[in-house]
Amino acid sequence: MNKRYLFVLLTLIVSASMILSACGAPAATEEAPAPEPTEAMTEAAPEPTEEPMPAIGSPEHPIKVLFVPSVDANIIVTGGDVMAAALNEATGLTFEVVVPTSYAATIEEMCASPEDTMAFIPGLGYAIASQLCGVDVAFKAIRFGYPVYWAEYIVARDSEFQTLADLEGATWGYGDQGSTSGYMVPLVELTEAGITPGEQVQTGGHNQTVTAVYNGEVDFGTVFYSVPLSPEGAPIFTYQDYLDGKITSLEQYEVPEESIANCAPDAEGKKLLCDGYRVLDARANIRTEAPDVMQKVRILAISGAIPNDTMSFGPEFPADVRAQIEAALLAFAETDAWDASIGSADFYGWSGIAPATDAEYDVVRAMVAATGYIIK
Repeated sequence: MNKRYLFVLLTLIVSASMILSACGAPAATEEAPAPEPTEAMTEAAPEPTEEPMPAIGSPEHPIKVLFVPSVDANIIVTGGDVMAAALNEATGLTFEVVVPTSYAATIEEMCASPEDTMAFIPGLGYAIASQLCGVDVAFKAIRFGYPVYWAEYIVARDSEFQTLADLEGATWGYGDQGSTSGYMVPLVELTEAGITPGEQVQTGGHNQTVTAVYNGEVDFGTVFYSVPLSPEGAPIFTYQDYLDGKITSLEQYEVPEESIANCAPDAEGKKLLCDGYRVLDARANIRTEAPDVMQKVRILAISGAIPNDTMSFGPEFPADVRAQIEAALLAFAETDAWDASIGSADFYGWSGIAPATDAEYDVVRAMVAATGYIIK
């Protein structure tokens, strides 16, 4: 065989062999099969847990103590802090004093934070709040033995107004539409008497209403009334006298006429005294800026009795925490510090507290229903 043909044949055989070997080898880039999933691999990862809410009354979640802005906010905050400190010492709980911008805002806060709010609110505010969201009363105020108070209509002492009928068309100053004595009760009484005042001026509080009458900015004002004290320190008439119908004239609600000229703040400026008689109605609250307020502002009329203010809890307030606070409040009311807090005449003038029931405020609910009043 020709050597040249033999060389070509061998070359072809070797090339074919190399091609066949390459085709039979596995590809270098081929991936290995995935392993079968195991039970440990298929088990769901645990869901992240939420941080627990801080306990109510802890420093991270203080209990809000709400006070309606019926007197100077600075006085409320100062006296409220005294109360908060006493309650903290007695219970170990943390409290935050809050003064909302209005009566309505106080109710809104209680309904918005039902589990951590307690509030000192008047009967009207309570009646509405209990219907709106279930706010629950615990205590009522006692003022020198009285579980009730009144509204008073005040005018300038030298004004010509002598009866409620004379207020037809007169400019009316009041603190807040959510105030029982400052607005609601007078509104009902004036309406029932067929008297329509003229311009209505919202002053912002009882103190401001007295000031507006004193300065001649309004013709009459409506504020709270409490019975004056005699020189011996007792009310000039008792609650039983009132219930028995023995208080029949306007003069019986006021300090003696002959003592009016001698009314003035005491040496410390803490009391408004008239020959030893102590004035406790809203006029006394401006005694330092207007020492002659009694000589310039008189009572025109007194309303019917109003159930006293309340200390109430939010509808979802924890029962065990509430019980601690109630016991602490009763104990605090027996201390001298009470008089530097809500017991101060410049604050709310509560001389004590007593347990209250929801039914006691049915008379207020009836008043609301009769007028169709809606708190604003």
